[in-house]
Amino acid sequence: MQYKKLITALFICALFISFSFTKIKIFSSTSQGQNGWVSLFDGKTFNGWHSYGKTTVGKAWTIEDGAIHLNAADKKNYQTQGGGDLVTNNAYTNFECRVDWKISKGGNSGILFFVQDYPAKYNETWNTGLEMQVLDNDGHPDGKIHKHRAGDLYDLIACSKETVKPVGEWNTAEIIANHGTLQLILNGTVVVKTTLWDNNWQDMIAHSKFKNMPGFGMFKEGHIALQDHGNDVWFKNIQIKTLP
Repeated sequence: MQYKKLITALFICALFISFSFTKIKIFSSTSQGQNGWVSLFDGKTFNGWHSYGKTTVGKAWTIEDGAIHLNAADKKNYQTQGGGDLVTNNAYTNFECRVDWKISKGGNSGILFFVQDYPAKYNETWNTGLEMQVLDNDGHPDGKIHKHRAGDLYDLIACSKETVKPVGEWNTAEIIANHGTLQLILNGTVVVKTTLWDNNWQDMIAHSKFKNMPGFGMFKEGHIALQDHGNDVWFKNIQIKTLP
């Protein structure tokens, strides 16, 4: 009888330990996000973001139906009044980032990364950060320029295949920067793949519009930015996963 009681007690103890461990795993997964993904936009607030060179978000950036919207009512120049590029508070090194975007007719914008949040030295986010182009290819003049179309690594590498959806429809962009390798994915297709910071990379920069910008494309850590190019643009489902 004592033996049976001991077996029963050990069984109950094992169940309790197993249940507790499962609870810990579930709590851990929930706190970190599914498979390591962390949301950069909660769909309701600008927590975690600011306009470049400021501590707050410009009033031209609004939130509508769970999406970030640049309301480009003032078309005096490409930086909308009360806008400016939207920048994450945090900086990232090796990461995978996902963003859904749609652009207005004739619109231009971009998703930038490795941005140095240092306006005293760099006037623009694109003085340091690389850009995955967001564009209405058919309605904006940049659509006629090689390496300036939607999905391109702006002014450096053109898409191997164009998978952008018609203006006004949502696209899914993915940026994977992992220890010197870079992939840009648009709507599920790898459209750009390259190696960062080697001799070939430096040569590409030397033959681009960024050739006279010291430090451009050479930083290994930086912020994510959403570009204000003076046109209406929308972003949602912004997520990031840090890579080991």
